[in-house]
Amino acid sequence: MRLVKPKKFLGQHFLTDLGIARDIADTVDACPDIPVLEVGPGMGVMTQYLVQKPRTVKVVEIDYESVSFLRKKFPSLEENIIEDDFLKMHLENVFQGQSFVLTGNYPYNISSQIFFKMLDYKDLIPCCTGMIQKEVAERIAAAPGNKSYGILSVLIQAWYSVEYLFTVHEHVFNPPPKVKSAVIRMTRNSTTSLGCDEQLFKRLVKTTFNQRRKTLRNNIRPLLGELDTQCAKEGFPIPDHSTLLQDPIFNQRPEQLSVQQFIELTNRVSDEYKR
Repeated sequence: MRLVKPKKFLGQHFLTDLGIARDIADTVDACPDIPVLEVGPGMGVMTQYLVQKPRTVKVVEIDYESVSFLRKKFPSLEENIIEDDFLKMHLENVFQGQSFVLTGNYPYNISSQIFFKMLDYKDLIPCCTGMIQKEVAERIAAAPGNKSYGILSVLIQAWYSVEYLFTVHEHVFNPPPKVKSAVIRMTRNSTTSLGCDEQLFKRLVKTTFNQRRKTLRNNIRPLLGELDTQCAKEGFPIPDHSTLLQDPIFNQRPEQLSVQQFIELTNRVSDEYKR
């Protein structure tokens, strides 16, 4: 069987260490009894261990050459091999609305987009595991006050508990990436509602981290400007933000705020526009 040649434009780095592949596959065991969807299986180095587990496994792969390889190597998986772009899929259709574990050796160039999509389907994905670039893993797992703490940290930790499991070095891949990798596990926490406008929460987090070296007082102004414009278009008076911006919290930088503080700040901003 001819091996698949890694494609740079797809961000493919095929894992060659079977022991690590098994360890990554075993991370799904923390959330048993539900199906597994593997993203980007490549030549199936993780898939071979996932299919040994007593649960349904489906894989989604965009690379036609890898799909052909998988069909030959795993004939019993034929009906569960999805040739598609994960980022464009309607995930509620994968297991007919049933919850599932998301896992994979994720392409570095789209890992953040994968996790944003996970958040869109958080009620269907109680557990997400897999391998990503070490820097991104550190960002997701970072606590407030850490220089790695950012947009992904806040948005994911609002809904998931994050575990940085282990580091993976470059030499176990073909071709070796220029950076180290890491395996993480994200498990849904008990939060069912943030208690704020969740769309505004996302906008606020993304806006304030755009210029993370500035204080909140400065980097929240673009968002307030957008909300003011929207307010004016709807024929309502624009609020005076002077009292809001005097709050000492605006002396801080965004990486200093916890998830709960971002939620509280979202409510403060929302209150400015209540009519």
